[in-house]
Formats: sequence, structure tokens, C-alpha cells
Amino acid sequence: MFIVQVLPACVAQPCIYGKIAFFESSTLTATRRELNLTSSRQEDSSSIPLSYRAAGVDIDAGDRLVENIKPYARRTMRPEVLGGIGGFGALFEISKKYRNPVLVSGTDGVGTKLKLAFQFGKHDGVGIDLVAMSVNDILVQGAEPLFFLDYFACGRLDVDTATRVVKGIAAGCEQAGCALIGGETAEMPGMYPEGEYDLAGFAVGAVEKDSLITGLTIREGDAVLGLASSGAHSNGYSLIRKIVEKNNIDLCTDFNGEALIDVIMAPTRIYVKPLLELMKRLPVKGMAHITGGGLSENIPRVLPDGVTAILKKETWDMPPLFRWLQQQGNVADSEMHRVFNCGIGMVVIVAPELADAAMQSLRSSGETVRRVGTIRHRNANEAQTIIE
Repeated sequence: MFIVQVLPACVAQPCIYGKIAFFESSTLTATRRELNLTSSRQEDSSSIPLSYRAAGVDIDAGDRLVENIKPYARRTMRPEVLGGIGGFGALFEISKKYRNPVLVSGTDGVGTKLKLAFQFGKHDGVGIDLVAMSVNDILVQGAEPLFFLDYFACGRLDVDTATRVVKGIAAGCEQAGCALIGGETAEMPGMYPEGEYDLAGFAVGAVEKDSLITGLTIREGDAVLGLASSGAHSNGYSLIRKIVEKNNIDLCTDFNGEALIDVIMAPTRIYVKPLLELMKRLPVKGMAHITGGGLSENIPRVLPDGVTAILKKETWDMPPLFRWLQQQGNVADSEMHRVFNCGIGMVVIVAPELADAAMQSLRSSGETVRRVGTIRHRNANEAQTIIE
């Protein structure tokens, strides 16, 4: 791990954290033009030295990034991680505590929230967003996140920016209790505008086969609990940016005592440890991570046929950010519910007699949670989530 590898031009290969893949076709074309111009002034163009740095790739910068992020990655290590930094593949041993483990995997990115990160230099929290989007997804099936890998791609590697991003990724892994054991740093001249990058994350977790949460035991009368979000998380940012652009809004303005940009860029909440603790204490029938698709389209993903979730809007307060977005964009309620989490980042479904105990457990773990609805029989042609 944490090795810088130089790949042949125009060849894409998978590699481990700290390796840098290069795609140079456009850059080499420019280099040839420069070479041809120079050759008209020199008899032997072969004497002109070429290098990756001249092609736009700074291997030394990659080496500096690797050294910068090593201490953050080390803090996320778990006993199951085998070997040290430097291998071609990251090794992870399944803990002996599992009798019949099922591996659960997930992948995601941060989306157009990154455009605001570029514009305002808000690079510290997007790494947390990256981890959250994958670990919260695998969590809803009962899985404990075990390890995480990331992919960071840019046109020109800015060591300070990349360090801030990966430091956030490591912080997210610490919150989730999983190890940051590998990844890829790809410097690809000509592929991205100056100052921009893209992120992807990959999480793997494990759960006992007989403890998988499938939603199949959800019945009429079950309680629907909503865990508070920390903001818009990493969804709906194309609409947020459109609202800002249309209204010519200054994101540096004050918003309830904070800069509006800081409220908009608040990192996604990671629910792993509180929900793993809840699952130890009592049976959980279903969970839904409220991501793209909002409340309307994520809760049905965990519901069996024949039932619908009825949510009552008066049971939770929609945070000021969402009220402001709705007002500024004249966004319909139905659109809000299918784009944003509207203040609920995770839904948990339990038997009605366990609702109070579940809320007490979650509150003792630091979560803000409310009973926001119930499960009832689904009528013909009725939506599987109704917000009223």
C-alpha cells in the first residue's frame, strides 16, 4: 500500500492506495507539438529530455501525499488487517467471532456537492461524506463495516487539497469503526479542470447470515422511527446549486449564526455505532438510509409487499435549511420528499412494543430520534410511503 507506481501511457490498471494511474493521450499530443516546434531550431530533437513532470504528472507530489496520509490511515486500523503498507492488495481476515458471515458491500460518491467544495475550498468534510454514503448503506442490512477503499482522481495533484480530503476519509472511517486499508490516487492530465477532482468510495461489511435485516418481518402496526440528519448530507445538490444560482444567493451570508455555505456543506451523519448497539439490544425489522430519492423512494426499498409506511409531518421539525430551500426554490412538498431527507437521515422500523426502548437506546448513543409514523396495510395502487 501507499506505493507510487508509474504506468505506461494510455494504460489503466487497478492499484492500491497511493499508486497514481496516468492517462496522457491529450498531454502527449501537446508535447509532440512543442517537440516539433523545438526541432525546427535544433538538428537532433532526440536530445530533448522528456519526463512525466513535463507531461503534467508529478510523481514527487504523489510521494508527498502518501507520506502525509499514512498517520491518518493508521488510526483506522483493525486487528483483522493483515500485513503492512506496501502490498498490491489489502488483506483482511474475517474475524472468528462470525459463525456464518455474509459479506455486504457498497459503493458511492459525493456527487455535485463537490462543485461547492471546489468553489469555496471546503475539502475537509467531503471525505466524511464519501465514507458515510457507503457505510450507512451496508449498515441497513445489519452489516458491521469492516474496511473501506477510496478513489481520488484529478488532473493535477494538489498535495494539500488531497491530504485534506483523505484526512476526512480517515475521520469518517474512525466514526464508522472500519479500516481505511486501500485506495487509488489517479493523476490524469487533461481529464479534469484545474482545482477539481472526483471521489468514489467502497465499503465492505459482514453480518451473521441469520441476522441479516431484510424487512420481510415488517408487519402492520410496526413503528417507524426517524433519526435526525445533519443537513442535506450528499443528495440533492444539483437542485441546491440551481436554487442558489437562480436567486443569485451569497453563500457567505449569515444563516442562523453560521455561514450559509457551512450549513449547506455540513458532512453526512454516520449512524453506524449507534445502530450496531441498537441491534445488539433488540430486534430491528428494517432500516432505510435516506439518500437519493429522499423519504418517498428509500423507505419502500425495505418494505415487503402489502404494507405502506405512513409518516406524519407534524412529528418532526423540518430543519431551517430545508424550509429555506423550499421557499427559495418554490419547491413542492412532494418534490422535497423525493429529493431531500428533510431532516431524517435514517429510518428504523421496530415492533410497536419496542419503540420506546429503541428510542432510548439511540438517544443514549447521542442520536436525535422521533417516532415519525407507522406501518399499515397497503391498499391497491397505493404508494409504499405516504407523508401526510
